[in-house]
Amino acid sequence: MSEIIDALNQLEKEKNISKEVIMDAIEKSLISACEKDFGKEAIIDVSMDRVTGDISVYQKKEVVEEVENDVCQISLEQAKAMKKKVALGDFVDFEVRSKEFGRIAAQKARSIIVQAIKEGERDAIFDYFACKERDIITGVVQRYVGNNLSISLDERTDTILNENEQVKGEVYRRGDRIKLYVVEVKKNTKGFKILVSRTHPELVKRLFEKEVTEVADGTVEIKSISREAGSRSKIAVWSNDANVDPVGACVGLNGTRVNNIVDDLKGEKIDIITWSEDPAVFIENALSPSKVLSVKVDVDTKSAKVIVPDYQLSLAIGKEGQNARLAARLTGYKIDIKSESQARELGMEMDFESYDEEYDDYDDSYEDEE
Repeated sequence: MSEIIDALNQLEKEKNISKEVIMDAIEKSLISACEKDFGKEAIIDVSMDRVTGDISVYQKKEVVEEVENDVCQISLEQAKAMKKKVALGDFVDFEVRSKEFGRIAAQKARSIIVQAIKEGERDAIFDYFACKERDIITGVVQRYVGNNLSISLDERTDTILNENEQVKGEVYRRGDRIKLYVVEVKKNTKGFKILVSRTHPELVKRLFEKEVTEVADGTVEIKSISREAGSRSKIAVWSNDANVDPVGACVGLNGTRVNNIVDDLKGEKIDIITWSEDPAVFIENALSPSKVLSVKVDVDTKSAKVIVPDYQLSLAIGKEGQNARLAARLTGYKIDIKSESQARELGMEMDFESYDEEYDDYDDSYEDEE
């Protein structure tokens, strides 16, 4: 059996699988094998030498006055013939030395080692990807399975990008590299399952953390994100260092940083705005690129009334309401937007302190982009 010990030592060294755990499993499996041969009532004791690997197997029988089950009982008379100092209630050991059993023992040991290797490797892979939960991983597209996408994460691990986690309009070919957000890694009867997404808002956040050093080290914080995957995202950022411009840090020199993220998102537009603890200022920033004349906030109802210049109304609302919708999600406020003319007709009060003559010359080309 020394070859088994050698194998276990190697296994413990290379796969980090405890030798003691495997030897315990071997002992338990041999008990189970004996019970199949002798019956469930049999009392079996199996011991595997931790140094040599030799296995000792004994069938234990209780000493009784009248035998009712010879699988687990022996009469006092028979017991005394084997061992002089024995009394009722004691147990007598019968060594099992069958050559057939020795063959079974070796087979069991090998099968458990093989199983332990598989389980150890599977656990190691699970632990690796469990650490990637709520983070980004890169995979390689294999093929479409119906409307779902099969992705290879490494030589031994695949996952499925479900249709509802795919961005509409994105098309991939075999061999394309794709960045994915790991939503959850959970065990199941077949091993484990990795749930991934391309639509999750946290994908955008993690991309900024990897691309922008100031975000990674905590100098710049991403306070909130709203996203309509494949179309547009808004992120609110704040700097913990007065000397660091949070928006500039995220945009990068000549827009290199944000453009790299846009490339990863296959052209999805990203609005980066400055977060403020003042909800009125935050809402004004969130409606960018539209200019705002006035913001009236009701903190209790989490709602706001916003007035914009007439020529900015369509820009503030956005195509199919997208800009206003994303701003509302970003700030957590229900936003009611009115143009200056509409506000005057409704008799709404306006605070024009923020209104500047430069608005009159504002280039409304942004409207075309919407």
